[in-house]
Amino acid sequence: MSTTNKGARGVVGNSSAPGAAAEGERAGPDRTAGTTAGVQAGVPAREPDPDRLPDRIWTVPNALSIARLLGVPVFLWLVLGPHADGWAVILLFAAAASDWLDGKLARALHQESRLGQVLDPTADRLYIGVMLIGLAIRALIPWWLVGVLVGRELVLAVALLRLRARGWEPLQVSFVGKAATLCLFYAFPLLLLGAYGGDAAQVAKVVGWAFVAWGTALYWCAAAVYLIQAWRLTSGGDEVAEPGQPDG
Repeated sequence: MSTTNKGARGVVGNSSAPGAAAEGERAGPDRTAGTTAGVQAGVPAREPDPDRLPDRIWTVPNALSIARLLGVPVFLWLVLGPHADGWAVILLFAAAASDWLDGKLARALHQESRLGQVLDPTADRLYIGVMLIGLAIRALIPWWLVGVLVGRELVLAVALLRLRARGWEPLQVSFVGKAATLCLFYAFPLLLLGAYGGDAAQVAKVVGWAFVAWGTALYWCAAAVYLIQAWRLTSGGDEVAEPGQPDG
């Protein structure tokens, strides 16, 4: 996975021309300012980054992501209100399926967008959050597990603030992060089913806790990768990485 986000900042303008360094250097994530300055200075300006994702909103993948987001409060109500665990599990599997489908459709229909890049991980995090809250309130998981997973999100929030402060956009979700999310999406429904009696429920509970262990470990591994990438970018990585290219 590339360590530089599509649309990350780069150097624009011609640094060999007088005044270019002052007027046409860094425009941050948005290249417009630097390009305009370069033209005004009579310097050939670099074209906008072709890897920058479009700002479009109304796409099929984005509609699926929004629908997935609308299911978050419904899931929490099903778990804490009527304890309709069967329907809650069905909703989770539908959310996981739509998570896979919107990525496929975005690539197949060429409908990638910056909004979709934000909606996808946001929906994943919200589902994991409400699953943690719902299962902890029902005493199906311990509160320390909630702290371990929420703590990871707080650490990444600090890294994201640093990226934003330095003019970088959020990094793309890594394969490890996706694998961690998938494990947790399997784990929590199994723990819900494991709360009932019978041999099948016992098997679901054991397998569910196995997925919790794998998912939590991968979740923190993904966080470590994200933190390393963020540190490299905000500690001088922007001097050696070309926009849209891997820097390691």
